[in-house]
Amino acid sequence: MTDAIKPAGVRPDSIKKVCVIGAGVMGAGIAAQVANAGVPVLLLDIVPKGDGGSANRNAIAEGAVAKMLKTDPAPFMSTRAAKLVETGNIEDDLAKVAECDWIIEAVIERLDIKHDLYARLEAVRRPGSAISSNTSTIKLDKLIESRTDAFRRDFLITHFFNPPRYMRLLEIVTGPATNPVVAAKVEAFADRSMGKTIVHARDTPGFIANRIGTYWIQLGLNAAFDLGLTVEEADAVGGRPMGIPKTGIFGLVDLVGIDLMPHLQKSLTETLPKDDPYQAIARVHPLIETMIEGGFTGRKGKGGFYRVNREMGKRKETIDLITGEYRLPIKAGGLPADAAKGDLGALIGLKGKMGDYAWAVLGGTLAYAAGLVPEAADSIVAVDDAMKLGYNWKFGPFELIDKIGASKLAARLAAEGKPVPDLLQLASDRSFYRTENGKRQYLGIDGDYHNIIRPEGVLRLEDIKLASQPLLKNGSAALWDVGDGIAALEFTGKMNALDGDVMKLIGQAIPLVQKSFKAMVVYNDGSNFSAGANLGLALFALNIAAWSEVEKLVSGGQKAYKALKYAPFPVVGAPAGMALGGGCEILLHCDAIQAHAELYMGLVECGVGLIPGWGGCGEMLQRWRDAPGMPHGPMPAVAKVFETVSTATVSKSAAQAKELMFLRPDDAITMNRDRLLSDAKAKALALVDGYQPPAPPEFKLPGESGHVGLNMAAQGFRKRGLATDYDMVVSDALAGVLTGGPADLVDTVSESDILKLEREAFMLRVRDVRTIARVEHMLETGKPLRN
Repeated sequence: MTDAIKPAGVRPDSIKKVCVIGAGVMGAGIAAQVANAGVPVLLLDIVPKGDGGSANRNAIAEGAVAKMLKTDPAPFMSTRAAKLVETGNIEDDLAKVAECDWIIEAVIERLDIKHDLYARLEAVRRPGSAISSNTSTIKLDKLIESRTDAFRRDFLITHFFNPPRYMRLLEIVTGPATNPVVAAKVEAFADRSMGKTIVHARDTPGFIANRIGTYWIQLGLNAAFDLGLTVEEADAVGGRPMGIPKTGIFGLVDLVGIDLMPHLQKSLTETLPKDDPYQAIARVHPLIETMIEGGFTGRKGKGGFYRVNREMGKRKETIDLITGEYRLPIKAGGLPADAAKGDLGALIGLKGKMGDYAWAVLGGTLAYAAGLVPEAADSIVAVDDAMKLGYNWKFGPFELIDKIGASKLAARLAAEGKPVPDLLQLASDRSFYRTENGKRQYLGIDGDYHNIIRPEGVLRLEDIKLASQPLLKNGSAALWDVGDGIAALEFTGKMNALDGDVMKLIGQAIPLVQKSFKAMVVYNDGSNFSAGANLGLALFALNIAAWSEVEKLVSGGQKAYKALKYAPFPVVGAPAGMALGGGCEILLHCDAIQAHAELYMGLVECGVGLIPGWGGCGEMLQRWRDAPGMPHGPMPAVAKVFETVSTATVSKSAAQAKELMFLRPDDAITMNRDRLLSDAKAKALALVDGYQPPAPPEFKLPGESGHVGLNMAAQGFRKRGLATDYDMVVSDALAGVLTGGPADLVDTVSESDILKLEREAFMLRVRDVRTIARVEHMLETGKPLRN
């Protein structure tokens, strides 16, 4: 990550309204992310052609919003966010941009159209308001030709990646005339409010990510055709072994749209220097032309290199690169274990077409990337961040070079008579990254190493680990000192799954934190907070009928989570990504939650034939009972929890997690993933003074009559085909817990009573062969079994 110099006094809330002009996929998506930040946004587009004044002149912008409300994955984090989007058209509503602090142009990539729009904007915008283009290919100096000095001072490029909600990269390009205060205002808002990681690019065609990405894709396509690989073989080599998403290159082109490739190629060949290496590899493949002409443009069209043939019973098919005909998938030949697991030296050293393909793609791409510093980026860090965030690479180009060795890469390029970039020669036998005195450093173009500087307010556990040792550690969890008197509990297993070791470490951590720290956060750097209990270990125990061990794990989890809840210091959960099952339950026991905006949280145990067993039922009952505006009486909260848990509902965002009461109204949301730990620390520190653990709750529950009522509701789902026979059995067990078991309306049900009911119901269901079948199916396929 690179950090810009921010003039003093710039705050993200200095932008109070945004205008986006252009309601295509990108423009509409950018507007949605502004709305997700809780900021009003004006979305404008042209008046539909042929409109004589009687039809809806805002139809394009309104249609874009309506489409996004139906799109999956959803551009909006909640339906409330959609209400912050005001629609209009540039003929009737352009004067409204004077109300906006930032105007984002996202129209078609034609310079004449952009110039015409800018001339009109100059007449109506407020001086000092930021204006930026979302262009992906046109240089800034071309965009501001013929513009006034005042316009130039307020102008920059803000290149978002699609889809804007989920892709964290934002490339920013400023010009010599750009006012640094205006640029800093945009950057602060994009970072903190929109959740973007900022990478500063130089004013060159394609900037960083798309320039390298387009080169990489073109190399991959060319080499597959030239070497006679199948689509499956190319993606098997060019995907996970290189740290690339499993789509590989052909799957990625299907995803972004095959018809986009000729446009990118045309743009880059027209704007890049004639001696740029891309010019030599830019080719038009007849098969791809034929596919585009026939509407086979990838997932958005009739199919692409891969397709699902619905006329043949949803049969999966792949195109043959030689014949152009679809066929059944062919399994790619297995790679050696070392190459398959990411040994890049082994991968590019393979004999035969698979190794030749790996070298053609990887060697060419890495050499090209090395040649772009400092032309397109100030540092190797900017290049690596751009590719990791913009293309979802696990490692950036220079991190990949370190895996091969800069000198080895340079030697092979030289041996083949290919140019060796200056940066590779500068590195020689050195790595591009190293750790020195607890700091991660990168090799600069001056030949010296420099510390990687995080922006203010960014804190990563990976950085803390470079300079310290864990306070406690076992096979599944660790405890770290993250500064300012705050300890961090980290899960370390696969998918951050939870097991007995996690519970054991919680028990060890509480007295240590009480003695030496002010508070604790539950956090990890993983893309997913926790997928829940370790189902693999659970299945092993079930298959050998180790019921006492299973019950020990259930009671141990309840004990550990309640110990956290009633610890004599504040505990703040800081989740991102998936927080499922037991991962959700530990958060429910925290004093407060600081959640990343992309939070997929839920109690999903019913999906595998179980019920929440680590205190989740009682915690959700308490949340719904105490929710603002909740009707009084024993049944409303019970019904809400039953509906959510029995259907294994998972939030699609942190905003929706609030609606589902997985988050309380005063729990906070962090938009930028890199700022989550720092924000959680601040929240924990704010709770320290005067902290008192909560009092154990007591409940008035509806008992048997409520149990019957919930079962009647479940029967309605069964009659509509939305629940299976075994779903009814599982939901009946859940209903028994939520209604207090044999309790009567006049009885008080304690937290301990509910925990006992949870354990009994869990152990009853875990012994059922239908639950075991569901667990096995989930482990094998990742999908629930509908038995």
